[in-house]
Amino acid sequence: MDAIIFTKDQFTDLMSKLDTIQSQISSKADPKKETFLDNQEFLLLMKISKRTAQTWRDEGKISFSQVGNKIYYKLSDVEKLLTEHYNKSFKGR
Repeated sequence: MDAIIFTKDQFTDLMSKLDTIQSQISSKADPKKETFLDNQEFLLLMKISKRTAQTWRDEGKISFSQVGNKIYYKLSDVEKLLTEHYNKSFKGR
């Protein structure tokens, strides 16, 4: 069996690289946490009324979760709504 000898600086550098690899692996292993907005946060973010939010839910424009009387929206669903209704700028005439 061969022995490998490191200097203190080489050992510190190696440990630093291993820590970096470990943190990258653990960050990829963790599932992405979904952010939820309650109805009031959604209204303020979109600058809409309660009635408009109700209409969007009724028309199926935005997905939501309801727990009792509380309504929640996934932030990813809000982004999806905005992306689906995105209009590119018109070219100069």
